[in-house]
Amino acid sequence: MPLFLALLLQAAAPPPGHNPDVTARARPPATILAEPAAMFLAACDADMDGRTTGPERDRCVERAFRTAEGAASGNIGYIAYADWSQRWLGDRNALPSPFEVDADGDNRITAAELGRRFATMFDRYDLDRDGVLTRAELVTIRAADPGGPEGGPRDGRKRRRR
Repeated sequence: MPLFLALLLQAAAPPPGHNPDVTARARPPATILAEPAAMFLAACDADMDGRTTGPERDRCVERAFRTAEGAASGNIGYIAYADWSQRWLGDRNALPSPFEVDADGDNRITAAELGRRFATMFDRYDLDRDGVLTRAELVTIRAADPGGPEGGPRDGRKRRRR
């Protein structure tokens, strides 16, 4: 038993010379970020002109919704939405959450509800209010914090979108 425990501890130990503080500092801080929903909306640019329009968004959301398990019935449950979110937003817990999307609170999500939620997000990202999203509107710029590995404001203020 002691030999097994020693082998287990050795396998769990970091490699020789590994220092997590050095590894974290060696990575440059991210200063340009994109929310999962923003990446999705950028991918909705069907004509590849670097601009996503409302009609492109609507067709894209509808097409993506149809890929969800059970979507043929006209609505999906929260678990199917989590699978959809994993596929299209990169994570099961990415925003918008199913609670934000399910406008009528019936624990089911329709294509229309998903479309309305993405239309709201589209409007939030459309900084110049021209009805078109550009890549510049879809990224978040943040100041690098030389004191931390992740960057960001030093005083805890909310990050501003550009």
